[in-house]
Amino acid sequence: MFNTHRIRSVRQISLIGVVSLLAIGAVVNACSSADATASTVTDTTANAYTAVYKTLSWGAGVTVSYPTACTMTLSSTGVPAYHDAYYLGPVSAQYPTQVAATASGLKLAVVPYTPSGIAAYTATVNICPAKASAITTTNLGPIGYIISGEYLYNAFEAGGVPAVGDNVSYTFTQSGTTYTASFIDKCNSHPTPLAAGYTWHYHGIPTCVAAETASGSSRLIGIALDGFPVYGGRDINGNVIAVSQLDACNGITSPTSEFPNGAYHYVLPIGVTNKSSSLNCYQGTVSRPLMAQMELLACKMLNIVTADVPKDGTHQMAMSM
Repeated sequence: MFNTHRIRSVRQISLIGVVSLLAIGAVVNACSSADATASTVTDTTANAYTAVYKTLSWGAGVTVSYPTACTMTLSSTGVPAYHDAYYLGPVSAQYPTQVAATASGLKLAVVPYTPSGIAAYTATVNICPAKASAITTTNLGPIGYIISGEYLYNAFEAGGVPAVGDNVSYTFTQSGTTYTASFIDKCNSHPTPLAAGYTWHYHGIPTCVAAETASGSSRLIGIALDGFPVYGGRDINGNVIAVSQLDACNGITSPTSEFPNGAYHYVLPIGVTNKSSSLNCYQGTVSRPLMAQMELLACKMLNIVTADVPKDGTHQMAMSM
């Protein structure tokens, strides 16, 4: 299939902020009991966020409705607006030829991009968010929605490794054309394996989303499951926001383009490849049915066990989230 072969490591970093096995086990246990019925959100009180959310421009594959004053229902095709012709996915029966491996040991094959089979979704979220009395750790699987229509995930793969920091690329020539396939693409996104539901998602700042610019202030680019907005990595003056400025959940209260008087929001920092590339926890409340819906998607991925699981006990799974 390939005329020339060249493996190019993009980033090699040590394991940082490994997800505890107890946390992974909790998600696996939820597989048998999670409620996958349509989510409901209890109305609270309309606030500054509500009006802004109702003015957002979503991607072409997204439709939005407002069942109540404090709820927003998103329906998306899940098909990414930006993608490469090929990506790297875990070696499988369908794609058995290993061409690369991540620093954590995940064996990868070249997989052609195809929109067929990408999972659509419908979910209802609270658009009147308020801080809860305690934070909640973000789940594996979807933790929010990007305005282009894809999911936002937390930083980690199922094996407990920050995905963006475990990236690797493979360049090859086919029929006279040179392609580069990556585990995490230039947009900081990739899909789950075909057998795990084939959902496209981000593990960090979505650099290809039109609202996220290379300079100037970041715009609102998504919404977390708890209803708080998600932004890129620049403040209202265009300065890069350092991780040290953020709280444990990647949040900050400061002015933004949409909230010039200041508001609490999450930040996806620029150039960060460790556990802080995405949200580590929720400051608000996530409805139990919505959390269950997302946990079931994570369960599909965690239940795929391949023959490539490292034998040294470093990771419990060796497949991509």
